[in-house]
Amino acid sequence: MVQLGLIGLGKMGFNMRERLRAAGHEVVGYDRNPDVTDTTSLEDLVSKLDAPRIVWIMVPAGEPTRQTVTELSNLLAEGDMVIDGGNSKYTDDKLNADLLAAKNIGYLDCGVSGGVWGKDNGYGLMVGGAAADVEKAMPIFDALRPEGPREEGFSHAGDVGAGHYAKMIHNGIEYGMMQAFAEGFELLEAAKVVKDVPAVIKGWQRGTVVRSWLLDLLVRALDEDPELDDLEGYVEDSGEGRWTLEEAINNAVPAPVISAALFARFASRQEHSAAMRAVAALRNQFGGHAVKKVGG
Repeated sequence: MVQLGLIGLGKMGFNMRERLRAAGHEVVGYDRNPDVTDTTSLEDLVSKLDAPRIVWIMVPAGEPTRQTVTELSNLLAEGDMVIDGGNSKYTDDKLNADLLAAKNIGYLDCGVSGGVWGKDNGYGLMVGGAAADVEKAMPIFDALRPEGPREEGFSHAGDVGAGHYAKMIHNGIEYGMMQAFAEGFELLEAAKVVKDVPAVIKGWQRGTVVRSWLLDLLVRALDEDPELDDLEGYVEDSGEGRWTLEEAINNAVPAPVISAALFARFASRQEHSAAMRAVAALRNQFGGHAVKKVGG
């Protein structure tokens, strides 16, 4: 049995606490929501943990994570360890690790995939940091990852930052895969050759080369709403897709699929595109092509 402090009990953190407890570990959680927290503050959380302590952070990336790491650096002691399991940008990890290392506190970054289904199915884990620190936290990783061979649900990706880098690329791939399924769905709907689109997509779940968990989730969504009429075609992006493209540019790696998927999300948020208005105006100017006037 391992004792763990867990900061951030939202959709992911709450389920991770439940999975760890089901595996026999002691988890002391902190969240600003009084309905789910086990403690009243970070200081209270640290006081309830036995040294050497391990504290896992699951809060939004950026300033919330940096503030949490800074506060923990003043509460934890030599030999303790912090794991950032959120979606932090990998360049933040060295800053966090250096801050903690000044007080001999260890640091690991861990990309976590699995979403709201991870509580039952397990989480895919990508970890960056020193091998000795990874080994100390392995009972936690083993409890969180899916059942089966460790190497199929867990990887020690490299030094500090490598875990979040691997998760960033993972999410970029996810963008492309989702966009491909979405475009296939729209084409099936538009052509009208196929009479039962949900049945076709459901039939891809076994034996085909495109079978996957994302496909299973699309089937689930179509079971609930066969034409997805209850949803607006408005899609946010959480940052990892943009960071992936930044890395593609920095490394001169062509990434047309991921870039198109990200730009499709941008397009989904435009009620009226200034670019398309400009194209319409240009076609009208050089060729007299018909345009559709606002309100016409």
